[in-house]
Amino acid sequence: MGQRRERRTGRRRAGEAGDPEAETIARIAQPVHRLPVYELASEEALDLIHRASLELLSDVGIDFYHPEAESILTAHGVRYVDQTAYFDRELIAEYVAKAPRTFTQLARNPERNVVIGGEHMTFAPVYGPPFVYDRDRGRREAKLLDFENFVKMTYLSPWLHHSGGTIVEPTDLPVHTRHLDMVYSHLRYSDKPFMGSVTSAENAADSVRLAEIVFGAEAIRQQPALLSLINVSSPRRLDDRMLGALIAYARANQALIITPFLFSGAMAPTSIAGTLVQLNAEALAGIVFTQMVNPGTPVVYGAFQTTIDLQSGAPVFGSPESQMALYVAGQLARRHELPFRSGGMFASSKVADAQAAYESVMVMLPAVLARVNFVLHAAGWLEGGLTAGYEKFILDEQLLGMFHKYLAGLDVSAEGLAMESLASVPPGGHHLGTPHTMRNFRTAFHRSDLFDYNSFEQWYEEGAQTAEERANTRFKQWLRDYEPPPIDPALDEALRDFVARRKREIVPARD
Repeated sequence: MGQRRERRTGRRRAGEAGDPEAETIARIAQPVHRLPVYELASEEALDLIHRASLELLSDVGIDFYHPEAESILTAHGVRYVDQTAYFDRELIAEYVAKAPRTFTQLARNPERNVVIGGEHMTFAPVYGPPFVYDRDRGRREAKLLDFENFVKMTYLSPWLHHSGGTIVEPTDLPVHTRHLDMVYSHLRYSDKPFMGSVTSAENAADSVRLAEIVFGAEAIRQQPALLSLINVSSPRRLDDRMLGALIAYARANQALIITPFLFSGAMAPTSIAGTLVQLNAEALAGIVFTQMVNPGTPVVYGAFQTTIDLQSGAPVFGSPESQMALYVAGQLARRHELPFRSGGMFASSKVADAQAAYESVMVMLPAVLARVNFVLHAAGWLEGGLTAGYEKFILDEQLLGMFHKYLAGLDVSAEGLAMESLASVPPGGHHLGTPHTMRNFRTAFHRSDLFDYNSFEQWYEEGAQTAEERANTRFKQWLRDYEPPPIDPALDEALRDFVARRKREIVPARD
């Protein structure tokens, strides 16, 4: 069974024609949240946090470090003094209301378009680690090959709906041109939606141009083909690189995730309520600014928060306090009627061990219960985000499959109530062979095709492999069997030509 289902590419393998299980996997799409949404804070507590955020924005202010910031902000009624912006409370509500509640991000394969917001959830892989890890080679600097490998694995997983962005930093490429290779890799080795580069306004413009080549300039002005991450340099500061990218994307009507980057006890207060006041203020400032650049730009309310170990200063992922912040940040996003980004398979652990598993589920389950619309870092995160793990990626995506089943909620249809089966089985009988069981035995329960459900004796006789060892075998099998999605050769040539031309233009300018 494990070998037969080793590749799950979204297409049937030879010999699987007519297999209902394979066909079901091929139809996997982003889940729609059918569960009650968990809300931790009362309406009174939420009001207190929001009012305190408005006071922070109006009386204390947020710094904007960009040459265009003053003219944009002051043209829309913001008081701007020595790079600090002070936002009127009514003005904040007016501009937040200009952002759409939901939007659709385009994919190269239209069947893989994703809805961001509402009841939809989207899972994307880890973002940003400079290192990678696997059991064979250990921890090492990430290369372009690693970046391409993770794009390919994300494409192969039915449980990840989005190709992500800087999955790892390809350190073997020049810093000032590597964004071109990363965006090209997303477009060539996957046909899922992806994220653009945000390290400068120029890199953002290159990302937009590559998207225009594939989708057309007019098409992406109507629906975004890029979703890009703008981090606030907490506390209370948006720097010139992030703002340059924000302005470039907003003017092209490309979607943005505005995310304060908060470690409580370092860049935010040790109290979770105080952290949430700052988080809400910083997110709103970036969202309002985006709408001032281009009203109606799709935007996501982001929250990246955890605590630090106050004895060592190291970040702690999977802490209970960070999950409290996640729940309430989700409530704030819904209050503003905006899509919400948070969560992920966070772990401080250095390898895919029990600590990594416990920490990851500690974060991911609240992300599901809080109905996070866009979950970045949903697979592969290790070492506080410094490392992307190959085995960790595979184990995480197995958990995402379980969450897909969980998110479907309780089926109370006629088939779900199963009265036919209940009435046909006599006292003391069983349901193993009923027509109801035979109709549903392949799909009734989620079954991981990686985890071991056998007896100890059978597990031992078959090699006594750990989950990490099986994941190691799985990722190598995926990469051996990988087949790229089709692409028009003329389109691929146009992308390559643009990348080559921009590299020639950039290198002399930087040197």
